Amino acid sequence: MERRIARVNISSAGGTASSDSKTCKITLPTTWVEALGITEKRRELKLTFDGTKIMMSRILSGSEFAEQQLAQGHEVRALRLYDRDALCSTIYADFTAQTVIVENQAVPTIKTAFGNNLLPNWEDFQRFLEERCIPRQRAGLREYLETLGLDEYDPLAIIEKTGGRMAEDQQWLTIEVLK
Repeated sequence: MERRIARVNISSAGGTASSDSKTCKITLPTTWVEALGITEKRRELKLTFDGTKIMMSRILSGSEFAEQQLAQGHEVRALRLYDRDALCSTIYADFTAQTVIVENQAVPTIKTAFGNNLLPNWEDFQRFLEERCIPRQRAGLREYLETLGLDEYDPLAIIEKTGGRMAEDQQWLTIEVLK
């Protein structure tokens, strides 16, 4: 592991920001940036702050994420959310590590799986699955599950049977187990 000491450049924010606003920048070694696969066309990073340290990582495409997780022997599925015939979002879900990556298409944000949230976590994913199912509190739930051939309330299993179709909208899901 290579280490360096960097200095944070702090300057006035400018533009329409308030007079006491600041902007902070750090210069990174080019070799590190190149090793991460950052290019002028692909330069978005995911920043994580745990209260004591900042971590940076390149945002993986869904297929890169899936390939990486499958290589570790993880169970990975691709869920595709459609509105009528238009693909809205592809969710790559690692059921072993309980992590997700979403790729949204150029559709209205309201049609995407997680709206404005581009970095959903496992809890967000679980909430999304439940939103595409009959509510847990619905009267007659037991009969509904029996009709589907299910013994318990499992949002993923319900979606596999129903395609995640709801009476309120034209959205539906496909689920693919990746190998």
